[in-house]
Amino acid sequence: MRHRRIEELMTREVVSLRGDAPFKEIVRVLAHHRITAVPVVDGTNRVLGIVSEGDLLRKTADQAAVPGDTPPVPGLEAWERAKAEGTRAEELMSAPPVCARPGWTVVEAARLMEVQGVKRLPVVDEQDRLVGIVSRRDLLGIFLRDDDGIRREITEDVLAGTLGLAPDGVSVEVKEGRVELGGTVPYRGMVPAIERMCATVDGVVSVSSTRLAHENDDVTASSGGGWS
Repeated sequence: MRHRRIEELMTREVVSLRGDAPFKEIVRVLAHHRITAVPVVDGTNRVLGIVSEGDLLRKTADQAAVPGDTPPVPGLEAWERAKAEGTRAEELMSAPPVCARPGWTVVEAARLMEVQGVKRLPVVDEQDRLVGIVSRRDLLGIFLRDDDGIRREITEDVLAGTLGLAPDGVSVEVKEGRVELGGTVPYRGMVPAIERMCATVDGVVSVSSTRLAHENDDVTASSGGGWS
């Protein structure tokens, strides 16, 4: 059992800009490539930051169109004001960049996105050079796995390979990523462990074990807990 790695999902042909790229060039690049953000790199392709539509819109929101029009946005921090007044990528970008490594799993990348509140991660090598970019949409691609592939991974890798259960002991049905387990396992305490392991398989939406029976009730019989 393994999680898909970022190098399998990332976009390798990445549009990037140098730090001295002017405001209008950034807008043109985003519009031309129909993207919402672009990495900013130095002369050795090391990632310095990311400039997004949000960074550019800060300037628009902070500007009054004509005298007497809506005043600049109040309450901006000094760094926000500086970005709003920037004219080049290096002044407008969000930095330092939050990056991922090609060998990371989908789970690692998703957790970092959630913690940092970002929608995409530049992917860098050991020298911090840009080699790709991965987005939320890319990570959601694991849910496009076909049901047969999910079923095989659960049956062969989780149940037989990791847990050592007989192939005909537990049935696995998968429909639209929803896993339903049936059959019989030796101990009741194994059921929640099996559920947790099945749930970690890429592409699984939910796991049901209502049809999964057990031969021995080790949970009730032992005050020390169940099988793990």
